[in-house]
Amino acid sequence: MFNPNFNQAPINILPKSVILLLCLIIFIELILQSGEKGLIGDQNSIAWRMELVRKYGFFDSIFEWMRINNTYNVNDLLRFFTFNFIHRSFTEIIFVLVFIAAFGKFIAEVYGDLAFLIIFLLSGAFAALGYGTFLNGTLLIGAYPAVYGVIGAFTWVQFYLQRTKGLSGFQAFHLIIIFMVISLVYNIIYSNNNNEWVAEIIGFITGFFLAIIIMFAKMKPQ
Repeated sequence: MFNPNFNQAPINILPKSVILLLCLIIFIELILQSGEKGLIGDQNSIAWRMELVRKYGFFDSIFEWMRINNTYNVNDLLRFFTFNFIHRSFTEIIFVLVFIAAFGKFIAEVYGDLAFLIIFLLSGAFAALGYGTFLNGTLLIGAYPAVYGVIGAFTWVQFYLQRTKGLSGFQAFHLIIIFMVISLVYNIIYSNNNNEWVAEIIGFITGFFLAIIIMFAKMKPQ
């Protein structure tokens, strides 16, 4: 049942779904890091990351080919989900891990483990779909769009609680506004033209509306 009761101890064991997601992301990165440093594998292990990107990253060109030819094979459709677990470096995933641990814990405790995983995966998938549909993008990898979906779900819960208290609910959106400003500044400073921020916004919107749907579905009388 939907349970927005978070008057709990500040330090709690993370929900199983959050632990699973964190362990999977860390495990993949550790394998890739170990291969790049020559700790495991052979001389080809240094290229494991690029091979993983090639096989499981989301490429707009592949998506366009599928649409033009009306051919949708399972391996390429899986890219809508697998791109979330491939990152460019360990540095890139630091904030991903922090956000999943913080916001993921919140959402999993309010909605449940399964709902949290659904929000994470579908936010990433719809973000990739929008990225491939509306932009002439190239490659999309990393869990940031899916993480923004979790933040979107968090924002909805905060908005819902504020509205029940008679407030406007606008304060619930302060967090995403701050993140988007930071992302915009980062893209300007580093001349990042891949427009991944669009995927992040789509992920946020998806997570926000998924949270609404799931909440009312859970609150519906049986």
